[in-house]
Amino acid sequence: MASLIWKMSIFSGIRSGLANGVLGWFGIDSIPWLSLANPPWYWLVIVTARLWLQVGFYMILFLAGIQRISPTLYEAAAIDGAEGWKVFRHITLPQLRATSTAVLLLLLINAFQAFDEFYNILSTFGTYPPYARPPLVYLYYTALGTDQDYGLGSAGALILSALIMIATLLQGKVMGFGKAGD
Repeated sequence: MASLIWKMSIFSGIRSGLANGVLGWFGIDSIPWLSLANPPWYWLVIVTARLWLQVGFYMILFLAGIQRISPTLYEAAAIDGAEGWKVFRHITLPQLRATSTAVLLLLLINAFQAFDEFYNILSTFGTYPPYARPPLVYLYYTALGTDQDYGLGSAGALILSALIMIATLLQGKVMGFGKAGD
């Protein structure tokens, strides 16, 4: 529902859409956000829709992570004369390491698994080249589209799962997780 509202009210290609209304204030002509594959304005619609739908959840995770930081660390920093950026850089960021890793992993997995918003946003307008579709939308059209190539769609899903697993393991390795005491 949110993606349909995003598509029909904010980024509709008509003058009454919110995005085109804002552009009109600056004297810029209306942009057909979703009906053109070149330039790829539809990516702006997709990215902003995903950000809008997910930012609240990740904000709550970071707020929980911040509340987990012991106030005595900030008190000790204040006694030592640290303030502002130094406190953030040397206390808050290191203490949010586990939360940041969890958020990055969730963002990565959600980016690869996103389907419904992308399908709803891109389904009504024009045909987009295969490289312009997000992974699951491409796999959907491959397996269930006009060609109905179930084998290629299934193979693509397995490859996508392997890519998610490899990226997760690499990120865990880079962030230093998996060692004793983590």
